Amino acid sequence: MSRLWSRLGARTAAVALLSVGVAGGFYLGEDRETQQQGLTAQVGLEVDRADFAYQRDRQAHHQVAFAKQRAAEYKAKLRAAQAAKEAAERARKAEAAAAARKAERKALDQAAKPYNGPIPASCAEYSGNRKVGCALMIDAGFGIAEFPCLEKLWTKESGWNHKARNSSSGAYGIPQAYPGSKMGSVGADWQTNPATQIKWGLGYIKGRYKTPCGAWTYFQNNNTY
Repeated sequence: MSRLWSRLGARTAAVALLSVGVAGGFYLGEDRETQQQGLTAQVGLEVDRADFAYQRDRQAHHQVAFAKQRAAEYKAKLRAAQAAKEAAERARKAEAAAAARKAERKALDQAAKPYNGPIPASCAEYSGNRKVGCALMIDAGFGIAEFPCLEKLWTKESGWNHKARNSSSGAYGIPQAYPGSKMGSVGADWQTNPATQIKWGLGYIKGRYKTPCGAWTYFQNNNTY
């Protein structure tokens, strides 16, 4: 430390002080040996004081350096902990993204297969409005394999009741047209004739979803079609 005296520097200064005293006649009129002993003792005391101050400041310097080192180590630990936390968060997000992709693939697979049940041999397996609907669906150009999807769709919508009315929305008939008067484009008897309602519903499905199974898939995902 440049501002502190070393023991050698302190002793050198003491010797210089003694020389000045001799040169100035400091010893005149007194016993030289006694004076010299007293001055030597005084110089030794000053040297000890200077040495004590040096050691004290040196210890303080070491304590400061040690404290800085501990602080640096603590900051390094904090940085390491933060890096580990961020790595764990990245891993969690990656796992979540992988799970989301897996769920999406599963949903797409299910969408590709909207119906896996038995296929009816003919429309004769049904009765009532369902039998009429099956026949009209085939007349509209759809295969018999599409009817299970149509049957499920309109069972959910109206139970195949041609007089079904949704009290909250006002949707009407087997396909639950909204408003029901839309079905008037097929026939004026849209309120009472199941065949008129089914024809309109099949046209709506073909124009928007291409097939009954396409409409059923959309309904499963959105609870409407």
